[in-house]
Amino acid sequence: MQELQYLLQLLKIEQEEDFKNYQQYILQTPLNERRKQGFCWYPIKMNYSEIGTGGAIYISVERTSSMGESHTFSVGSMVSFFCNTEEKNTKSQNNSISGVIAGIWQNTMKIALHTDELPDWIDDGKLGVDILFDNLSYKEMEKALNQVIKAEKGRIVQLREVILGEKNATFNALKFDISLPQLNESQNQAIRNVLSAQDVAIIHGPPGTGKTTTLVQAIRLVLKNQEKRQALLVSAPSNTAVDLLTEKLAQQGINVVRIGNPARMAEEIQKYTLDNHINTHALFKELKKYRKDAENFRQMAGKYKRSFGADEREQKRLLYAEAKKLLKEASDTEKYITKDVLDKAEVITTTLVGAANHALTDRRFAIAFIDEAAQALEPATWIPILRAEKVVLAGDHWQLPPTVKSMEADRKGLSKTLFEKCILRHKKLENPVDVMLRTQYRMNEAIMQFSNQQFYENQLLADPKVKNWTVAEQIAPFEFVDTAGCSYEESPNRDSGSTANPEEVKLLFRHLESLLVEIEQAIQADSKPISIGIISPYKAQVHLLKQELTNLNIKKLSPLVSIEVNTIDSFQGQERDIIYISLVRSNSNGEIGFLKDTRRMNVAMTRARKKLVIIGDSATLANSSFYSELISYAEQTNAYHSAWAWVG
Repeated sequence: MQELQYLLQLLKIEQEEDFKNYQQYILQTPLNERRKQGFCWYPIKMNYSEIGTGGAIYISVERTSSMGESHTFSVGSMVSFFCNTEEKNTKSQNNSISGVIAGIWQNTMKIALHTDELPDWIDDGKLGVDILFDNLSYKEMEKALNQVIKAEKGRIVQLREVILGEKNATFNALKFDISLPQLNESQNQAIRNVLSAQDVAIIHGPPGTGKTTTLVQAIRLVLKNQEKRQALLVSAPSNTAVDLLTEKLAQQGINVVRIGNPARMAEEIQKYTLDNHINTHALFKELKKYRKDAENFRQMAGKYKRSFGADEREQKRLLYAEAKKLLKEASDTEKYITKDVLDKAEVITTTLVGAANHALTDRRFAIAFIDEAAQALEPATWIPILRAEKVVLAGDHWQLPPTVKSMEADRKGLSKTLFEKCILRHKKLENPVDVMLRTQYRMNEAIMQFSNQQFYENQLLADPKVKNWTVAEQIAPFEFVDTAGCSYEESPNRDSGSTANPEEVKLLFRHLESLLVEIEQAIQADSKPISIGIISPYKAQVHLLKQELTNLNIKKLSPLVSIEVNTIDSFQGQERDIIYISLVRSNSNGEIGFLKDTRRMNVAMTRARKKLVIIGDSATLANSSFYSELISYAEQTNAYHSAWAWVG
């Protein structure tokens, strides 16, 4: 239990660091500066307001200056809608309402406000919208941890003991053999592990091994073989991961309901959302009438301003009271519809924090499936576990860890996930809980093998279909281009705090140009377009790479390719035919910064299907055993080249 108490302390440190950053960039920054930096829209005008799902008031606002300028707002962001009554660079805290961005376009924004009526101050001065610190996630994580710590009875106590490694996990023999023909043996083994586990099961899915496919089939078989019908909870740290699972489950004919703010979900997922299920329910017309009548009363009340007399104020009060009465009827009807929808659902999908949604209050689930669990903060992972009889974790702890803003919290262990801890604990006990998927369907074997040696104990096998594939004949699947001796010194970017290497950028595109010439000579004109990813761990380098790509206009050179440039983190979960990695670091001190996080490099290298090109300075990198072994691997496989071959 001390471990969980310590975790609470780390969460508090992380929250304080997050809020400190918010204060520095938002609260303590003058309004005009916030606007310049894209943290604020000001001034704005309100186009209209309406009552939406849950009785929330939605407003549409539009910029009246700084039109088209870049900003940091996005769908799902928490915001503060405020009124600046004195035209100063700060605003009164009383003249603001929080909300969530439901939609955003170039100069207009739709916000779901956290209020049941619009305030009078809307007409008092100029209006604006600020980015707001989102404290809700921290509150839910803290609440979940406290529940786990304080629990003295119930299923959560038993799960806690197993998950913390205080007791062995238990497994029951299956009554029938499971062997799906469309899956390989390790995938079938993982599903058998899920079905036989009584407490916890883990699917360890290295890159390209079909983790999502395995997880979806496991969910389908659990539903098929249930003795007593009970819904399953499926969650993940990000909305993107939850949306993918929602879509895959629906394709299997499973009745899935996606919980959460529709503003945070992909467009193609909207039809599975709780909101859409409510809107298509038989009682929705009744609910809609209550809302429409409430909106009419609210608008009538809004016509009475504070300057009116006592009679007008009383009339305004009565109109608002009638609106609230109708909204109460609407709320009761919506609760009934929601319960009906969720009672019929086979699977409910949500983010980890979304599992605390009020719509799920008092609901228990047969199993909580948690995907991308190796990217989830442990406090968030406990939220869905609290609602379940059994837990299934899926992920890969050798890929990107969760994002932790506080260096102190990171150093003290907040970035170590429950997924990783659980695997390590149960390896020491009698019953390991994890099954690793061993066949990968993405990469040429030469691309896979270094990661296989470094992270997966040489247990991965390349499927015959991908084992030897390349972009074209005679084009090697892997290259390490060494810039040592070329004087390609790195340069820090003072504005961003990041690092760049301009000469390495130029070298990369010279290499790419020559590669594209080789490819065009080797492939047919009607071949499928080749996808290329150019990635770097440093944002400053990514910025330079994007600039250079624009200047070169590669499309003119080769219309058969599509190219995307981004950070390693942005490519997590994606794949391309060709991947270029620019390592950037080149200095006399042998300092490699956060290249030390070898899991990030594992992600970068395993994005490539048919060709991987890594560009870096061996003189700087060789001080790290990981990169020294990478260079040795390149030499052993005849993939090592000096950059001098491309220096013009």
